[in-house]
Amino acid sequence: MPDSLPMFPLNSVLFPGVTVPLRVFEDRYRALVHHLLRIEDPTQRLFGSVGIREGYEVGEHGAQSLYRVGVRLQLTEAEQHPDGTFSILAVGRDRFELDHLDGSGTFPAGQVQLREEVEPPLDAALEDLMDRARATFTAYRAALAEIRADPHEGVLPQDPTYLSWTLAASAPLPMPERQALLEADDAADRLRLVTDLLRDELRAINVIPSLPATEVARTRWSPN
Repeated sequence: MPDSLPMFPLNSVLFPGVTVPLRVFEDRYRALVHHLLRIEDPTQRLFGSVGIREGYEVGEHGAQSLYRVGVRLQLTEAEQHPDGTFSILAVGRDRFELDHLDGSGTFPAGQVQLREEVEPPLDAALEDLMDRARATFTAYRAALAEIRADPHEGVLPQDPTYLSWTLAASAPLPMPERQALLEADDAADRLRLVTDLLRDELRAINVIPSLPATEVARTRWSPN
């Protein structure tokens, strides 16, 4: 049966394992945060986010079209300001598929089906894929160093699933490509896809040695 989940659509694609800061100022999303803070168990302060395919996060008309695959997040920190707005931190937990969004309440709520993460077997083929993904990302970071801040600080994870989410979150790609990474079936498919996408970025930089056309992700990786 679908689960009901408070929803916070965004003009970005989030990933499991990523900590995201959000500024909450609209009444409906302030109501969402108040709802979560009334839950006594902090591990159950859960809400969902899906990328907005068409439309905006704010305003009278808001999102016109949403992607169906999103991320379930756990609220970890919340600071309320004197004007009633919030600064919050949330960490991505897992993926879901959105069946229906109900916007008639004080905050949006979605009917979602949680999506199980399939762990590929760690064999020689997967280890080779991980090595190629790391090498490609390292080459991209080096090419970017002269013109843009490093998209990832710290050591890359050794676990294939965490590695795939780290590279997906750090790759400065347009929203449709980031959504494709989120929807990839497993870590192996995700590593294969992010490697191909970053190689395309590298080729473009080599042809036109200027700023990439896409924005570096503004999220931080967290292993929690």
